Amino acid sequence: MSDNFERYHCQMALPGFGKEAQQLLQNARVLLVGAGGLGCPAAQYLVAAGVGTIGIADNDVISLSNLHRQILYSPEDVGLPKVIVASEKLKKQNPSVNVISYNLRVTSFNVMNLISGFDLVIEGTDNFETKYLLNDACVLSGKPLVYGAIYQYEGQVSIWNVLQKEGAYSPNYRDVFAYAENTDVPNCAEGGVIPTLAGIVGCMQANEAIKYFTGAEDLLMGKLWMMNLRDGRTHIIKLRKTSAAKITALAETIATIKLDVLEKEKRNYELIDVRTEAEHQAFNIGGKNICLDELNDKVDMLSFSKPVVCYCASGNRSATAVRLIKNKFPEAIVYSLENGIKRLTE
Repeated sequence: MSDNFERYHCQMALPGFGKEAQQLLQNARVLLVGAGGLGCPAAQYLVAAGVGTIGIADNDVISLSNLHRQILYSPEDVGLPKVIVASEKLKKQNPSVNVISYNLRVTSFNVMNLISGFDLVIEGTDNFETKYLLNDACVLSGKPLVYGAIYQYEGQVSIWNVLQKEGAYSPNYRDVFAYAENTDVPNCAEGGVIPTLAGIVGCMQANEAIKYFTGAEDLLMGKLWMMNLRDGRTHIIKLRKTSAAKITALAETIATIKLDVLEKEKRNYELIDVRTEAEHQAFNIGGKNICLDELNDKVDMLSFSKPVVCYCASGNRSATAVRLIKNKFPEAIVYSLENGIKRLTE
């Protein structure tokens, strides 16, 4: 990155900021996991602010339904890998920033190596499995993690696992949401989201990263910032000062299968649509329809004579279904359809 800080004059003019803070940003290395509704604005403002190195990890492609909130992308980008398009546009926005793209799914097998080259991780994911995976990996490696979540009109932000002056770490995701991975909360595709919320929360995540690198004292560590765009209210919940969660290893990532692979070899799998009956009747790719809410009572009906593929709209409910089946039948071969079937109906 060039030492010419003219483009950063306005932020360097801030009281207590100056050239020293800008140099800290220049030397910073941030990994964003998720190039969607949160990752897009977070990446744009970190690049604009002059963060020296930004990595972006995502394995999804751009769909038409992304465009209302994922503001880096345009209609002509539909069908292209998010990280490739995002990195190209971000490099044009600020050529002096080193943008690294990782077109991959973050799993328990690659996450530790992936985050090892970065100082801070920002998660902009829409599923609990990856949120917990990133949290646990950051705890095990001693790295801070900026958390963000959006649903309909409500958003949340915090920064987990910050090393404090007394040597203890601030709370992490498991201190606050110990059992969320066992619940079925719809993502944006299923539950809906107001697009402006993604921009606000993504910008708050970028702001937290900038505060962390420039030594700001009032971080959102030990705090959960919450906003509701229906009435515009925000409030901060104070959490415990230090972490009590015991994390000793990473949980193994749920196996997934891509749609194009499944379509070529469908006869070799048993398909289970875990959406509702109404969703199944509206459109499906075959197989049995066992609603996620009923799967626990009907899982014994499965034969497992073939590998099982669970599917839903986006991949969230199917991942929950795989976890449920594996808990009862650990030896079963079960996959979640990666990113679901929603894109087939667009």
